[in-house]
Amino acid sequence: MNPDSELEALVTLADFEAIARRRMEPAHFDYVAGGAGDELTIADNGAAWRRWRLRPRVLVDVSRVDCATTVLGCAVALPVGVAPVAFQHFAHADAETATAGAAAGAGALFCLSTMSSRSLEEVAAAADGGGDAGAPRWFQLYVHRDRDRSEELVRRAAAAGYSAIVVTVDFPVAGRRERDLRNRLPYPPVYGNFELPPVESGEGDGGGGEGGGDGVLAAAVGAWNDAALTWRDLAWLRGLTDLPLVVKGVLTAADARLAADHGAAAVVVSNHGGRQLDRAVASADALPEVVEEAGDRLEVYVDGGIRRGVDVVTALALGARGVLIGRPLIYALAAGGAAGVARAFEILRTELLTDMALLGITSLAEVNRDFVVRSP
Repeated sequence: MNPDSELEALVTLADFEAIARRRMEPAHFDYVAGGAGDELTIADNGAAWRRWRLRPRVLVDVSRVDCATTVLGCAVALPVGVAPVAFQHFAHADAETATAGAAAGAGALFCLSTMSSRSLEEVAAAADGGGDAGAPRWFQLYVHRDRDRSEELVRRAAAAGYSAIVVTVDFPVAGRRERDLRNRLPYPPVYGNFELPPVESGEGDGGGGEGGGDGVLAAAVGAWNDAALTWRDLAWLRGLTDLPLVVKGVLTAADARLAADHGAAAVVVSNHGGRQLDRAVASADALPEVVEEAGDRLEVYVDGGIRRGVDVVTALALGARGVLIGRPLIYALAAGGAAGVARAFEILRTELLTDMALLGITSLAEVNRDFVVRSP
């Protein structure tokens, strides 16, 4: 089948997964698909959205429906962005340059991982050449023990046109991702943005110390990730740049309040896609309390288990400003490179506009809690 025809035949985000499984190395597919422990949180992330039901309004003129919005003041064509995902060359040789270019073409937010396969400057250039030059891009930061290295990354991101710094706070040590342990997955010794210091793979102490943790990833993280990071360090981060700070990995009202108190502009409600602490609360279940606490002090975003337009609408009805999607867009990347990711955004946009019309909504400003009810 012609590759373009194969992509056009796909009708849901779920359709990309089977193609990705065929095209990716098994260990690389497991890296993307897998999570921590028994992977209960991965399953619950999706199920939690399905525990909500929609309450449509009727006899509304929906001849024109618009799903555009803003994220931290930047215009986007839809409230869906690309979550930060490391090592995208596992899915396709073009890696993040393809994903970022397709996101820009869709007028969507793109968030780049610290552990990207391509440098942040290469990805910025690809995004600028991908379509909507105004589509925002954010840079996700894992804070190094060597603060000079983190400072360098932040300054490079600002210089390359990234419009926010997203500090991930739920990764003090690596979760036990058993698929990767069984596969003895070798992680790249050189990332797009920096070189790793020499590390030892194999069994370690299970923590964040030197050489710590089980398997190669944990050893790498133990060699540079700052397990001592606390709320006090956000002042240091804010002092590095005028870019807004987004705190990713918040699941409680208490931490949303602390994020606001420490100068964050936004939070991402996230359990790291079930890749860190298994049995962590599902993002959809955590979202309402975070939104209530955030009030008008923070913009709230959410990731985890979002697969359909109705999931997006539900998240917005619960108070999220927008959503981030990871695995399905990486499967789309594997299925067709930039064209695959573009097709995934096309599917999402079509679903979202259809769902809005059927709910009696003509713009995202109209979405509120009245449109959803928790299923008994």
